[in-house]
Amino acid sequence: MKNHIETEAGYFDSAACDLNAFTALIDKTANASTVPNADDIQRNVPIYDMSRLRSSLEDKERCRTIMAEWAHVFRAGAGVLVLRRAYEDTVVLDEATAIYEQIIASEKLASGGGGDHFAASGSNDRIWNSLQKLCEEAPEVFLRYFANTSIAAACEAWLGPNYQVTAQINLVHPGGAAQQAHRDYHLGFQTAEISAEFPAHVHELSPALTLQGAVAHCDMPVESGPTKLLPFSQLYRAGYAAWRRDDFRALFEERCIQLPLAKGDALFFNPALFHAAGANTSNDIHRMANLLQVSSAFGRAMETVDREKMSKLLYPHALAAHQERALGASALKAAIAASAEGYSFPTNLDRDPPKGGLAPQTQQALFESALAESLTPQEFEAVLTEMHIKQLA
Repeated sequence: MKNHIETEAGYFDSAACDLNAFTALIDKTANASTVPNADDIQRNVPIYDMSRLRSSLEDKERCRTIMAEWAHVFRAGAGVLVLRRAYEDTVVLDEATAIYEQIIASEKLASGGGGDHFAASGSNDRIWNSLQKLCEEAPEVFLRYFANTSIAAACEAWLGPNYQVTAQINLVHPGGAAQQAHRDYHLGFQTAEISAEFPAHVHELSPALTLQGAVAHCDMPVESGPTKLLPFSQLYRAGYAAWRRDDFRALFEERCIQLPLAKGDALFFNPALFHAAGANTSNDIHRMANLLQVSSAFGRAMETVDREKMSKLLYPHALAAHQERALGASALKAAIAASAEGYSFPTNLDRDPPKGGLAPQTQQALFESALAESLTPQEFEAVLTEMHIKQLA
């Protein structure tokens, strides 16, 4: 019989998460019959040789069959797959690596480097928005880099067409520390308190909105710290409430796996999969991966709304209502939710880094704090304008 949190809960509470139920899920074994196009299964992870399958992606029906298989892996299978030789020719990776190294050097010289999600300070170099930066520095290299049908098929398999690609370079040097186990964007980037405010069905929806990927820019033996993965962990419905718990993280460390990657391989996984970058214990491998964070085309509102303008117009009236106690806190919060932007993303993570390792402040949170601090309308306009500038690409 399934436990209460798995069957009836309208909201997920970390205290109610069941380690035994989670363990039963990760005890599953990959079934070869469900991945007929895979060339191998290693530690429950299906491995696809794209040098064999690449031509099949040019045939619509054959490509759909493969994409349906990959979608099943992400949703109901191990939650992760490896595309061997996703890049038939790795020369373009070397060219891009050289450009990324130049960008890292120039950004460190200018600012000392950017913040990071989840990773220990100083353990790596990060390029936020490596997608746009590569295009600006070398558009011809960018063209050849992303003219990759294997990557496109993986993205479309999970998200459908018209997906939106973003990317971040992660360069982990020898001695670089491991990350802690976590789930990813969207709910994985929220605090535990904010995550708990979302109903259970949104926890189930969140993983369908994004796909995580990584392109190996160098050979990555296990000692270099390739991503630690826990197959089938995406199946635990309450996982966004559970991943911070010490017992779940301890079980992750006990049961996680790592697969070596070769330059030109690509790894894709459901963002709800428990995972973490590994420690680089090598002496001389500078592990570079381009982390692909791909979003559904549907993650956007119907109309274009100038929420900054609305907030500036609304604030003097909200401040007066707050000071005169004409509206209570809940009523003001409802009005702010209808006007100000309630989400931290998209943003420019170079100028607007994560707060506490997770997400930058939202426009709504700024509005509410301004009321609490009784900022004048002029002061509020100034900080709101500063926020807008920080978010621009």
